[in-house]
Amino acid sequence: MRPSARALLLAILTLAGASPVRSEAPTAAASPDFAGCVGGLKTLAEERGVPRPVAETALSGIAPDPAVVPATQSQAEFVKPVWEYVEASVTPERIATGQAKLAEWSEVLGRIEAAYGVDRHILVAFWGVESNYGAALEGAGIRPVVPALATLACGDPARPGLWRDELVAALKILADGDADAERMRGSWAGAMGHTQFMPTAFLRHAVDFDGDGKRDIWHAVPDALASTANFLKQSGWRAGEGWGLEVLLPDGFDYRLADETTERPFAEWRTLGLKPAGGAFPDGAERRAVLLLPTGAKGPAFLLEPNFRVILRYNTALAYALTVAHLSDRLRGAPGFTRDWPRGDRMLSTEERTDLQTRLSALGHPVGGADGKIGPKTRAAIRAFQAAKGLVPDGYADAALLEKVRAAGAPAP
Repeated sequence: MRPSARALLLAILTLAGASPVRSEAPTAAASPDFAGCVGGLKTLAEERGVPRPVAETALSGIAPDPAVVPATQSQAEFVKPVWEYVEASVTPERIATGQAKLAEWSEVLGRIEAAYGVDRHILVAFWGVESNYGAALEGAGIRPVVPALATLACGDPARPGLWRDELVAALKILADGDADAERMRGSWAGAMGHTQFMPTAFLRHAVDFDGDGKRDIWHAVPDALASTANFLKQSGWRAGEGWGLEVLLPDGFDYRLADETTERPFAEWRTLGLKPAGGAFPDGAERRAVLLLPTGAKGPAFLLEPNFRVILRYNTALAYALTVAHLSDRLRGAPGFTRDWPRGDRMLSTEERTDLQTRLSALGHPVGGADGKIGPKTRAAIRAFQAAKGLVPDGYADAALLEKVRAAGAPAP
């Protein structure tokens, strides 16, 4: 589901999955508490400039959607092994359909490239991952956005302010006339249209590219793709550069260099013995990249350019960004990854990841908070632990690592 203002790298860490969550339509009756909360949302919307009649019409008589709050705990890009997430979207069928879409929309994509400087393959990859090129927009998981966001604003204690902001933005879209309540349908988190924009991202970045007077990301493919290009451009997309590439590491490589934060010129990475898994390194002394090993020393390695960080602004999950990047390459005819994933390894559950983070912190390796999500700070803490124990410091969190951390004597949470 996504563009998301999910979009904002630090502000929205766990918004939508890459495809709409399928669930039943809301059936629960509104409780007095919910009705009171909705009344407060009407007042908040009016205070923020939404005409009172718009808020009254959109929010009156709605019931909470019982599927949406549980969905906040089961986003695929945060709970699946990275290879399962990538391979669920980068399929032969999706590649073939994407290449057909590239041909079908070639003229429009050419004008979007000229206007925004974003490569067409990246745009079509977002489209493919977010809604399977629009096919998912009629799925069982698509629901009215306003009731879903009201449910989250009144029922998700972790981020009520986020959901209130998104709800008010959705009401402003209704007030502006870009959509009506029937058209404004999306995922459980309120992500809408072909490329799954959150309402706040819609207000900031959606454009009317086909010139019909409406920013229609639900039915107008040119509007949806150009809006995505505008989002990426405004987020810092570098025209003429790629996202990065898979690389092969030399024997004896110092895995502490794969810290996800230290940019080095491609020439320096070449000097350190890295080689492209296919093709060649980009030209230009100014081109720089960081090294990432999503599954440690046993899996593929990637040099990531600044545009990869822009993809992460669309959705902060590493698995999501890598899926979009890889699908874009496959759409242009590139082969799959050279090195396979460590498919025999057991991935950690959310509870185990939280346990790992708690224990690492107790051992003096801070993770920045035990949230059950393995991000750059947690991987840095893992590398520090591995180095202290004489292990390969690749930052990889699996069941074998958790056993070693537990055996190191850190107290249980």
